[in-house]
Amino acid sequence: MEPIEKYLESRAEEVHRFLQREVESWTDVPRPLREAMAYSLLAGGKRLRPILVLATAEALGCPAERALPFAGAVEMIHTYSLIHDDLPAMDDDDFRRGKPTNHKVFGEAMAILAGDALLTKAFGLLARAAREAGLPAETALALIEECSRRSGAEGMVGGQVLDIQGENRRLSLSELEAIHRGKTGDLIVYSVRLGAVVSGSTEDQLELLTSFAGLLGLAFQIQDDILDVAGDQQTIGKPVGSDQAKNKATYPSLIGLEKSRELLRRTVEEAKQLLTRPCGMNTERLMQVADYFALREK
Repeated sequence: MEPIEKYLESRAEEVHRFLQREVESWTDVPRPLREAMAYSLLAGGKRLRPILVLATAEALGCPAERALPFAGAVEMIHTYSLIHDDLPAMDDDDFRRGKPTNHKVFGEAMAILAGDALLTKAFGLLARAAREAGLPAETALALIEECSRRSGAEGMVGGQVLDIQGENRRLSLSELEAIHRGKTGDLIVYSVRLGAVVSGSTEDQLELLTSFAGLLGLAFQIQDDILDVAGDQQTIGKPVGSDQAKNKATYPSLIGLEKSRELLRRTVEEAKQLLTRPCGMNTERLMQVADYFALREK
């Protein structure tokens, strides 16, 4: 098995090449809009969510190529959310992935429209990918419906609303977890479930993977909060201390930095322990991905 760093690099490159081909096919999209969409979509980044789609598919013996279009759709949704999160009306951030944020380059109106367009493109890509993969119509519709829920008002968007409402308030740990379950966790859970369903997982396998992904999403957010305190802008590609400046609740602000690190370690170990159960899957790579991303330094 190749080293995890090489695996992640190769998978990220596959995702990037796929997204480049998608952008090149958007010949009917007005040029300024296409440029704004491509600017953020092709800016690189960790590609955690599409890699989770691919790694889950591989754990179930499914070729990565079959899952790649689904992975691309998830990355479009994630990128749209970043464009909108960075807007002055939201997090008001100037840098993302080491580059000026979309609205700093293209203006607020075009950034909003680029995010809108990426979201709707993602749903079209999901439908096309399901058709080309030969998924039963009922399965395809269920995947699209779940995507709507986990990326929308009940999931990612709802989590962002709770995050905004939580500014300048002292939140409980359970309230903070509810924010992050929606804002960060739901799309991570969907990425794993998408890779599983596309690969023909059993109900037991899907249930186990869903639990794993929920814990991974929590761990990812805890580390994100830690990096906002203890990271540096050059390494993580965005300003540090922005959550504190906006008086947002974070794990370090609620339980302290060291307890946050301990909670992170426990959460990652719990997630990995789930994958040691007999389940008819080769989960070694998924465990490596969990370790790498949850304990990352950027």
